[in-house]
Amino acid sequence: MNASKLRNVVFGGAALLLSVAAPLQAATTADILFVVDESGSMSGEHSWIGSMVAALDTALIGAGVTGNQYGLVGFGGNSSHGIPGHGHSVGGGDFGTAAQLATAAGSLSLSGATEDGYSGIEYALNNYSFRSNAAANVILITDEDRDTLSGSTNTYASILGLLQGKNALLNAVVNAGFTNGALGIDGTDSYFADGSGDYTTSPGGVGVSGSGSTLSDYVSLALDSSGAAWNLNLLRQGGLTAESFTAAFVDIKVGEIINQPPTGVVPIPAAAIMFAPALLGFLGLRRKTKATAA
Repeated sequence: MNASKLRNVVFGGAALLLSVAAPLQAATTADILFVVDESGSMSGEHSWIGSMVAALDTALIGAGVTGNQYGLVGFGGNSSHGIPGHGHSVGGGDFGTAAQLATAAGSLSLSGATEDGYSGIEYALNNYSFRSNAAANVILITDEDRDTLSGSTNTYASILGLLQGKNALLNAVVNAGFTNGALGIDGTDSYFADGSGDYTTSPGGVGVSGSGSTLSDYVSLALDSSGAAWNLNLLRQGGLTAESFTAAFVDIKVGEIINQPPTGVVPIPAAAIMFAPALLGFLGLRRKTKATAA
C-alpha cells in the first residue's frame, strides 16, 4: 500500500472512531428489570414498585424514551418459587408495560429466607433478552446483604462483567447509609430530601454504613456499573421523605437512561477515543508541512 492510500485509511479510521464515540448513540427505549428480595420484610417495597413504575414510565416518555418494557425477577422466595433467581410473568411474558409490572409485583412471595441478590441479577442477565436498541437497566431491591447460595459461582467480578457486557446499569435500593444522610448517591453526586417531598443535590458522597456486606457487594457494584445506590430505610420512613426518595430515584433513572448506550452498541475503548484526535491532528500537520515544502 502506498503512502497516500495508507494516509487515507488511517485518516478514515480515526474519523470513524470520533463519529462513533462522540457521543455514543443514546437509547430511545428501555428494558428495565426489577430484581426483588422476596422475604417477609419486603411488602412495603413490593407495593412501592407498583406506584413508582408509573411515575418512571411517564417521566421516560416525557424525555423521549418510549415503548419501554419492564420485567420482574425474584430471589429468596419460598419453595414454590425456588430460592435462587427466577422470573415472574409480566403481562403473560418476560416483559410488559409499566401497568402490567405493577400488577405482577403482587405475585412476589413474602416467605423467603436465604437472599442472594447475585443469583437474581445473574438470572436476569442470562435469561432475559434485551432489545439491541434499548437501554438495559437492572434495579435490585433488598433489605438484606448477600446470602451466598450453596454451590454458587457468582462473584463480584462475574456479575459486573455480565452488566458491562450488556451496557447495563445497576441501581441498588438497599439497607445502606450514605454521607450526611443522603437518599442515594451515584458516581458524582448525593441526593437529599428537602423536607417538602422534593430533593436537593450535592457533589460527592460515599457509603458509610450497611447491613453486613451490602456496601461491598451491592453499593460498590452499582457504582462500578455507572449506576446509583439508594438507602431503602429512608424510603421506609414514609411521608415526605419517601416522596423525596421516589422523586430523586425517578429523575436519576431517567437521566441515566437518556445518556446510556443501547445494549447493542459496542463501546469504543477509551484509549482509542483519546488517540483519534491526536492522530487527526498529526495527519493534518503532515499535510500542511508537505504543502509548504512543495
